Amino acid sequence: MARQPRNSGGGGASAFAHDPQESCGKQVIFWAPEVLPTVVPVAATTARLKDDTPQPLLDLAAGQVRRASDGWHAILRVGTFEHRVWLKEPPAIGTNYVAELPFDGDFDARAYAARRLWRAINGRTLGPAFHELSKQRRERLSAAIRALDARNSGGIYRSIAEALFSKKHIPDRAWKTHDLRNRTIRLVQSGLALMRGGYRDLLRPKRRGK
Repeated sequence: MARQPRNSGGGGASAFAHDPQESCGKQVIFWAPEVLPTVVPVAATTARLKDDTPQPLLDLAAGQVRRASDGWHAILRVGTFEHRVWLKEPPAIGTNYVAELPFDGDFDARAYAARRLWRAINGRTLGPAFHELSKQRRERLSAAIRALDARNSGGIYRSIAEALFSKKHIPDRAWKTHDLRNRTIRLVQSGLALMRGGYRDLLRPKRRGK
């Protein structure tokens, strides 16, 4: 689940990191590392690193840092890309940090994200993202959300299909057995599944064997 940040003066934590007064496009979501596998757990270290040069990992001017009930969440902007990290202790500028990667089912994704972050702060090419949705999948998800919104607003399947697929493709007769009716119903069902928690599956690639 996402975390509701709190300031250092107190507050609480919530399952939803959002401000009801702001649109979703204007606010930052801080994801818990157990939900989004590309969040990199990091910790300060006193061990001498090669060259002993602190990395600008937590330069507060280059990102956003928030406190939550489980620790500190940071979204760091290095160049044109954002990287997410999580810390148990308050962050400190000019401190050496190491990645702590548990050997769990998300190790591969976290290790990949940690490598991209390391390459970014060292001025190297990041390489492709670990997990990206295809254009076809994004279009279907968008259609499912539109279909669900219309259904929740009282729209009937026929009117939803007309909005999604164009009225000219909707037959005057035999609507109840038409393929577009079945597709529209499936899109609404997909939207419901997303709303009921299925959106979390989009944050991670499918594991082999599942």
